[in-house]
Amino acid sequence: MSTTLHDSAAALDGAPGTPLGDAFPASATADAFATSAAADAPRSPAAAEARYDALVSTLRDIADEHPDVVLASSLAAEDMVLTHAIFANDIAIDIFTLDTGRLNPETLGMIDTITAHYGKTVRVVRPDPIAVDRYVNEHGANAFYESVPLRKACCDIRKVVPLRGALAGRSAWITGQRREQAVTRGELPEREHDPVFGLEKYNPLALWTQDDVWQTLRQLGVPTNPLHDRGYPSIGCEPCTRAIRPGEDLRAGRWWWESSDSKECGLHAGNVSAIPVSVVEFSKRSG
Repeated sequence: MSTTLHDSAAALDGAPGTPLGDAFPASATADAFATSAAADAPRSPAAAEARYDALVSTLRDIADEHPDVVLASSLAAEDMVLTHAIFANDIAIDIFTLDTGRLNPETLGMIDTITAHYGKTVRVVRPDPIAVDRYVNEHGANAFYESVPLRKACCDIRKVVPLRGALAGRSAWITGQRREQAVTRGELPEREHDPVFGLEKYNPLALWTQDDVWQTLRQLGVPTNPLHDRGYPSIGCEPCTRAIRPGEDLRAGRWWWESSDSKECGLHAGNVSAIPVSVVEFSKRSG
């Protein structure tokens, strides 16, 4: 049986568990990223408990079907939900993150935070330094601002190629993608065959709302990236990510100088849907 929302917070933090129905403390984190579309979604203790238990069950099933499955973590909110579910319930799923060499210090700090909190480690995968140096020498350190091809070339070197190496020989991987994050993810399935990397791909949070994510994070006391408190719902490399403005969608801060239909780095190149998604309301609303 999975660790429950109530039990997990108490067991990991050493503090008394808080009933799921109790009001969450107001914070700039999830309040700022709460979606108007999710305002009427089920938020009862039973619904939240069932949602979390279903996630844990899904992850166990994935691990049973694919003993070599891995979670590619961005160290942001959605991936922390998955990390908690895996580590707190001792599910046999390896977790790694891509250190591109251009991440914010706050994001890098999450690696040690996770180890301290769970007593388990996230494996770090890095790009080939020779390829990085060649790009910088030929185009400049910040050439990605100049054109989409140069930006994608940078993403390819720092993210796609290292990811391909991390997935080599495996039968499946897991992501924290959700449908409402961007127009490119509007029809994201929970399970798909990844045509880019040639293996099964699972998106177990595809149908979760932003409120669902933060309700779970808050109640379980899951550590989160400090950048979320400063208006960053989606976090990537430091020079390519900014805080979002009121009314912008969740990934508006990623490669903000480009049009919304090009905002994938190559890790999820199969996301080709242009179905509209819910727009984030940058509102102050407690859970």
